Amino acid sequence: MASQKLRRRLHHGDVDGQRREHYETSGLNSSSEPLLGDNNCSNNNNKKLATLKDIWDDERKKEQLHWTFLFSEVIVQWTQWLGISDIVFRSGSMVGRLLSLPSNALNSQSIRMRRPSLSPLQEARLRNLCCRLEVPFDGSRTEHQDSLRQLWKLAYPGRELPALKSELWKEMGWQGSDPSTDFRGGGYISLENLIFFAQKYPESFERLLHKKDGIRAEWEYPFAVAGINISFMLVQMLDLQTGTPSCLAGIRFLEMLEEDDRAFDNLYCVAFQMMDAQWLAKRASYMQFNDVLKSTRTQLQRELALEDVSTVKDLPAYNLLR
Repeated sequence: MASQKLRRRLHHGDVDGQRREHYETSGLNSSSEPLLGDNNCSNNNNKKLATLKDIWDDERKKEQLHWTFLFSEVIVQWTQWLGISDIVFRSGSMVGRLLSLPSNALNSQSIRMRRPSLSPLQEARLRNLCCRLEVPFDGSRTEHQDSLRQLWKLAYPGRELPALKSELWKEMGWQGSDPSTDFRGGGYISLENLIFFAQKYPESFERLLHKKDGIRAEWEYPFAVAGINISFMLVQMLDLQTGTPSCLAGIRFLEMLEEDDRAFDNLYCVAFQMMDAQWLAKRASYMQFNDVLKSTRTQLQRELALEDVSTVKDLPAYNLLR
């Protein structure tokens, strides 16, 4: 049946737009493993629950300095010496032009900038977000179990609530009968993102969950697991794993925090809707998910770089949400 085909696993091939990057962190690199899942996790009581921070720490050890990183650092220091840093950070400046180049010519993630000074409100909201990112999903915690149940009620109002381990969870796009095994690396925030999406934009959530828009592929992306992938992608794109974002997208996001304490959650909803739009535009099927996610990241970076964008609602893709 088609519904059974939809639940096949997504594999990590090219999640962050880097064609040649290959991370060797457990659960992320092998084509035989799901991107953010490890179905053997729950069977090993001695295995420490993985968090986003664990994975990012390993990844950062493997990063190599790119020439654009060094070049941008020189530019930033040079402007500080001359006292013209404000000019350099404007969109029409040298750095601004470099950052606006197409992704195939220059990867914007490899350019680092000095993070501007933040207001106390921005600092507090960034700290709160970073704390959320460090919380792993723990299927033994009552709070996390309740959140899973809440997500089911939001997704299927009126339907009987299944046990925490049930084949019915596959209907939502979890890989197996136990959703808790799919959160490896995604953390509790990825479940919070899904719940926020369902509460804030219920019509868009429902249409994506049930694949109501457009002509769909026979093998569709699993909704819930795709959501975990999007949370993971966003944190990488915004450079939040460092705690001090210094890429252009991350700096623009920090500006958004000034106006919206749930900027990350709202941006997640935009990214999910954008991903589905990319999926339909490319007439993609299951095996092309990572390519679609890469395209989504690229498009979102471009929208975040627009001069007139200061809040999530200013993003052109925000209009896709209902």
